[in-house]
Amino acid sequence: MTNDLFDPAIQIRVSGHETFPLRLLWLKKAFDVASGLDGVDRRTFHEQSAIARFGVGKNMALAMRHWALATAIIVDDETRLKATEFGRLIFEDAGLDPYLEQHSTLWLVHAQLVSAPDVATTFYYAFNRINQIAFTRDDLVQAMASIVNARGGRATAETLKRDVEVFVRSYAVRGSDSGEDASEPLLVELGLLRELKSSGQLEFVRGPKNTLSDGVFALVLKRYWERNHALSPTLSVEQAQYGPGSPGRIFKLDEDSLVIRLMRIGDVTDGKMVWTDTAGLRQVALNGDFATIDETKLITSSYDRRRAA
Repeated sequence: MTNDLFDPAIQIRVSGHETFPLRLLWLKKAFDVASGLDGVDRRTFHEQSAIARFGVGKNMALAMRHWALATAIIVDDETRLKATEFGRLIFEDAGLDPYLEQHSTLWLVHAQLVSAPDVATTFYYAFNRINQIAFTRDDLVQAMASIVNARGGRATAETLKRDVEVFVRSYAVRGSDSGEDASEPLLVELGLLRELKSSGQLEFVRGPKNTLSDGVFALVLKRYWERNHALSPTLSVEQAQYGPGSPGRIFKLDEDSLVIRLMRIGDVTDGKMVWTDTAGLRQVALNGDFATIDETKLITSSYDRRRAA
């Protein structure tokens, strides 16, 4: 099977987080400082004043910038850091969820991190390329080292170990932390990864994901389909389940749960994507083209505005 991570056109990104997983208030803080019409100077997170401005240490300020860029809350246009339309939709004071009180924001942030290999490469590899039930940190380090070496990269073994540890801490509950490290990373709440205390192995938690909205699911399905199978008018259950960047992969859905969501995909997309099951061929069909599917509407439909008000 061709592995996109060996494509020289794909950038490998295994650093920038300064060993800190994404935390609760960081995205809102980063958005606020970059939300003016002209954005903010690219050095804002590097300057000494960042410590006072953000209420965190210098390395944490750099990590905040890294995660805000990786989750597409802000963008670096090589002159300024600016808030994105996605960032404004969620994090403006009158936005959908400025203080991350709803699960849909967590799922959207997660999807942004793991859907494409050039955003957070280790995160992408873990969710989209690991097929075994259980794996270890060393397994992941060795896999990433093979990719980096094949690409002629310069990441050291220590850099890869730190990146893998950030991945694990981003998703798996840790019960022994104290002090500053006890601040639970944002994505732990999704319950996607667990560490087996007896062996130290890691495993993904597969299942229906009850806090995942149909709107976010449909958004990821649409983007996966458009990115990988744009010329095909249909998408099979197997592609939606196992394709790298597919909703089955990144949300760790079991097949029954995936099919249930595909069967009602027409309701959330106004019939632009519909479930078909003819002669035992289970798939989703596209009515029209991808441009007619309103991504903003899919996101907005995923929020309880009464709760957010």
